[in-house]
Amino acid sequence: MSRQTGKTRRIDHYGERLRKRRDRLSPGMLTVADYIDGHRHAVLSKSALEIGFATGTSDATVIRTLQALGFSGLVDLKDTLEAYLGQTDSPIEKMATTTDELKGNSDAAIDFVVENQRAALETLTSANNRAALAIATQLLTKSAGIGVFGIGASGIIADYAARLFARSGFRSYALNNTGIALAEQMLAIEQGHALLMLLHGRPHREALTAINEAKRLDVPVILVLSQSESVLRQHASACLVMPRTKSEQVALHAPSLVAVETIALALAATAEERTLKTLNRLVDLRSAIRPDKR
Repeated sequence: MSRQTGKTRRIDHYGERLRKRRDRLSPGMLTVADYIDGHRHAVLSKSALEIGFATGTSDATVIRTLQALGFSGLVDLKDTLEAYLGQTDSPIEKMATTTDELKGNSDAAIDFVVENQRAALETLTSANNRAALAIATQLLTKSAGIGVFGIGASGIIADYAARLFARSGFRSYALNNTGIALAEQMLAIEQGHALLMLLHGRPHREALTAINEAKRLDVPVILVLSQSESVLRQHASACLVMPRTKSEQVALHAPSLVAVETIALALAATAEERTLKTLNRLVDLRSAIRPDKR
């Protein structure tokens, strides 16, 4: 199966639908439609509720507008806009774009990874990230428990982070399921806890639900984002930005892993006695389970 690699003219499906159907829209719906048309990049990271707020309407009006324009919903709209803007969440397209650039060259693969990680590490050392890490460490240190949120590959890192924090004496748990299974995990969030979230930047339903639950319980939210311009930042007490890669290329998750290990080390340094006491107990428990191992 061959894949066309040359540049093709992108069709503005949203613009075409708006031109053909704008006469059928009510004033409120037209306000929403024109806002989307003029803020296409921003809309990619907004929920229906946030678009409604920005247009002085409601999330219901936003959904009715999209349906009147022939979209099944907000996800359908975003997929259409991303296709036109050259952004995609398709792992197939991202991998194809990346491998086309590498051209089967292993040296190019090394350069690709190094370039991406160098950019992430340089960003980690920025003044903004240093300040955010200081705030995050303070919030996490005084919390009674740490929930670590991540979906997909980030969910694996979330589980690893929870284990790292627990080894330093901080009660931690992963929030890494999707759909209704996540609801059961979120029952673990309590007042006095802190919520660390590993996110790309799009406000998907799972992320927004976790943030709303944190707000309800007055739990501080700490974000590790790969997109600096995300509407989710407004919900955070602290936000570290760790860019992963260009939007059209395959996502590498090492930056999120680096952020998690940096936070874990900062926690250990802040609560050194607590960390060493917990690790000492861990060694004793390991010895009890496998006495022949040292």
